[in-house]
Amino acid sequence: MTENKKIKTNLKELIDTKDFVDHVSVDCVIFGFHKDSLKVLLLKYHDLDLWSVPGGFIFNDENLNDAAARTLYERTHLSDVFLEQFYTFGDIKRTENNVHQKLLENKNIEVDKSHWIYQRFISVGYCALIDYTLTYTFPDAFNEVCQWFDIDKLPNMAFDHQEMIEKGLLYLRKNIDYQVMGSNLLPDKFTMKELQHLYEAILGEPLRRNNFQRKMLSLNILERLEKHYTGSANKAPYLYKFLENPEIKNNDFS
Repeated sequence: MTENKKIKTNLKELIDTKDFVDHVSVDCVIFGFHKDSLKVLLLKYHDLDLWSVPGGFIFNDENLNDAAARTLYERTHLSDVFLEQFYTFGDIKRTENNVHQKLLENKNIEVDKSHWIYQRFISVGYCALIDYTLTYTFPDAFNEVCQWFDIDKLPNMAFDHQEMIEKGLLYLRKNIDYQVMGSNLLPDKFTMKELQHLYEAILGEPLRRNNFQRKMLSLNILERLEKHYTGSANKAPYLYKFLENPEIKNNDFS
């Protein structure tokens, strides 16, 4: 992560900054798994009925990946998150809802219409799948609320951030095996049923138990361990763990 001295503590300080890369920003779509459902982490702008994914700008002397990690930390206090680039958003009209203008007006901050904050921005999207229970989030100078939402119950979104979430979810589903293995959402030892519940939450659909188990075992990413005894010996399921550095094959649960 880049040096903390670069963190901008208020909106006026951000607006006065002149060492950002022109016309490029980063946005982070953070998914979390909780009680068999998939959620996304959103921020609410001060005094506006608009929500956004955590995002920000890139310093001229900063690597792109470092900017994503720094921005995520500044906005949510999440650190050491495995972020992956998944899409670049460059539609001409993507910032037409004038969120920045409304935010500045609410703070009584006047800037010229030619200011860089009003110019067109292309945003590089990052996504991650994390443990819902491990997050520590906090309000900052730009947002008053930081909150998890079910992916199918999103609030009123700023800019094109609903599209970001939709495309991030598609990427997550396409790369589900890598994401699940790297997310630490399961204990070190888990049952096939626990693994299936996680996959179903991410994919948004039920899976047939026999097909799921057959497909997962065919990937050669799991090691079968001892049985998990809970009192009914004849029904005790096997425990599994992920192998280290396996070669993952393409998955298909049809």
